Amino acid sequence: MIPGTTNLFGIHTRALDLWQRRAKVLANNLANVDTPGYLARDVDFRKVLAAASGHADGLKLETDAPGQISTASQAADTLAYRVPTQPSMDGNTVDGQVEQAAFAANGVHYQATLSFITAQIRMLRTAITGA
Repeated sequence: MIPGTTNLFGIHTRALDLWQRRAKVLANNLANVDTPGYLARDVDFRKVLAAASGHADGLKLETDAPGQISTASQAADTLAYRVPTQPSMDGNTVDGQVEQAAFAANGVHYQATLSFITAQIRMLRTAITGA
């Protein structure tokens, strides 16, 4: 095996998983925009990255074994409650416009991560085929 091939895509595979998870959380918030007492949640990307790396400063990411996806990014404590900008009388903390903007921004991050992975695959294919 060629050295360094255990993690061809770097941090992008974990980031893709996180952006997908955040999209689900934001979609859940949007689905419950009119539910009385519902508390909006969100994923703190930096907190998850620091937890996945095992370092407070989030410098180096490692897993127990090559090819293993860390479950640290899927822990329930990585979800935080969103602080409401305009509290409602029924206790719902979901602001539809804020959630829609976050969902759109999350989609841009997801697409950018996919683009990085696609570029890496294209580069590897070029290196293998020589064309």
